[in-house]
Amino acid sequence: MNQQQETSVKIPNQILIYFMLSMIKPSNLIPESDKNPGLEANNNIHSQQVLVNKKHLQRNNDARIKYLIFFGLMFFLFIHSFWKYGVLNQAIGFILPPASAQVPFVEGEGGFIPDWSRLKFSDMVIREDGKITYRVNGRTETRAWKSGQSIAEFLKLGDFEDTELNLETLDLEKISRAQNLRLNNLRLSDFQLMNWQTLPSLSRAVPGLANKSVKDVKPLDDFLKRQGILASNRRIGNLAQIARLQRARLGQGINLKNYKITDIPGLERARFDGFGNWQESFIDGVPGLTDLTWDNFPGLLNVDLSFVGQVDLVLRDIEANRIRSISGSYQQGFNVPCLQDNCAHAEMSGIGRTTGVQWISGKVQKVRGGFGILKALNGGKEPTGRNPFGSAFKQVIWDIDESTGSMQTAMFFRICKTIPFIGRTCSPYFIGPVPFIEYREKDPIIFGKPATLPD
Repeated sequence: MNQQQETSVKIPNQILIYFMLSMIKPSNLIPESDKNPGLEANNNIHSQQVLVNKKHLQRNNDARIKYLIFFGLMFFLFIHSFWKYGVLNQAIGFILPPASAQVPFVEGEGGFIPDWSRLKFSDMVIREDGKITYRVNGRTETRAWKSGQSIAEFLKLGDFEDTELNLETLDLEKISRAQNLRLNNLRLSDFQLMNWQTLPSLSRAVPGLANKSVKDVKPLDDFLKRQGILASNRRIGNLAQIARLQRARLGQGINLKNYKITDIPGLERARFDGFGNWQESFIDGVPGLTDLTWDNFPGLLNVDLSFVGQVDLVLRDIEANRIRSISGSYQQGFNVPCLQDNCAHAEMSGIGRTTGVQWISGKVQKVRGGFGILKALNGGKEPTGRNPFGSAFKQVIWDIDESTGSMQTAMFFRICKTIPFIGRTCSPYFIGPVPFIEYREKDPIIFGKPATLPD
């Protein structure tokens, strides 16, 4: 009796185990009836139920696989169509946030204007490597730059001479006030152009220095002693006439690191253009200038708004032979047509015949630039563009994205020199790109002078 009860309990449990195993891995089932013939009748019933369940599950699995294949194929065709016909790009462009800028800007009366109060040399980072070697003033010079480098590290004061920045009119006192610099914490070696100053050039540049006694200006007293001149009680201006001091450089006679800027009275009030060869100092060779915001350059604040418009359409390189151009260069004019297969550009709208004019991308079209000896640099070419904010830099359309209806502009800079008895010479604007303002379709834009329109 007990054996029968034990057998009756085992049978339902075994049936349940076999059913679960058949759902997980039915192909490996070993019929218990082969081991226990007493269960054969019950197992036959169970086997029929399992077989029915297996067929039902197989049909469900087959249906699921067919549905997956069908929907997978439809999804692939859907994405392929989006990609092929540009619908995906348009959809992505639709959900993107509004236009931003690589530099801070404000929307002025006629278009986007850089927020000069937040713009500085240290923020202007070049995106491509470059190197150029040239001969000027009887010597060979090389400029080199790496992507990610600030332009303050490789551009010089002279590159911005006679531009809206008016760097030549600055002095250390103005910069220190704007930057809250403590000049007594700075060394003469921090002011790069001090390296090549002579006693005569320094006495001309620094207000009142020529009338001071040598003993009152320790760096100069030490310098003169190194030159074998003991003249502590003499006026500095009188010593400036000594012939051998005409070429003796301060940085070669004394260690400038041992002296403070304030050790030369009045040095902080000396305008940069008063120093000898002031143009040769790098931007980062002037204390505080790298981080001086551009609202300290008054010439930039007077933006010409007589020629403005609106970005109507941005079009990439499938466009060819565009002749209603408002881009170019100072040397070639600003209506240079694009007579080539690739004429990526932005079509503008505005008053009268301004509608429909084209600003060609400088990434695809190069024009003549530069003047004087240095115009030969970079093959005499620069990216086409405009100078709405003056001659300190050129604004160039660089990247165009039709899917988002946007265009990224860039700043390009140049190398300039002043040659004795000849005058100033500048290369084409070819040093760049430095990210500038990004525009979207329907954004206002400033063209600046000249306001000439193509026929």
